[in-house]
Amino acid sequence: MGKSSNDWKDRLGVMYSTNPDFNYETTDEPEQDLLPPQQQKLRLRMEKNGRGGKTVTVISGFQGPQADMEALARTLKTFCGCGGSVKEGEIIIQGDFREKLKAKLLSLGYTQTK
Repeated sequence: MGKSSNDWKDRLGVMYSTNPDFNYETTDEPEQDLLPPQQQKLRLRMEKNGRGGKTVTVISGFQGPQADMEALARTLKTFCGCGGSVKEGEIIIQGDFREKLKAKLLSLGYTQTK
């Protein structure tokens, strides 16, 4: 037996409501639509403060779903051969790779990268 069309109720943890006007609301914000790479305005900067003296390259301005941002971060980390993460809408790459990342982003079609 397959899942019903109300699978989203299971994800919300709601089993049943006798109220016919019950509105299944979530606190989740809808994810942004993915902009094509040519329209993305990515900004690269180096940060050192608050990171125990370690240097990181921060890429901000990505507009799209979290999964796409994580996929881009994975590609960039592999390209640089270093670690990194995605936090609060920013891609963080360990080390100062601004010029190398800018060239890679331009080759991937992110033409408005600065």
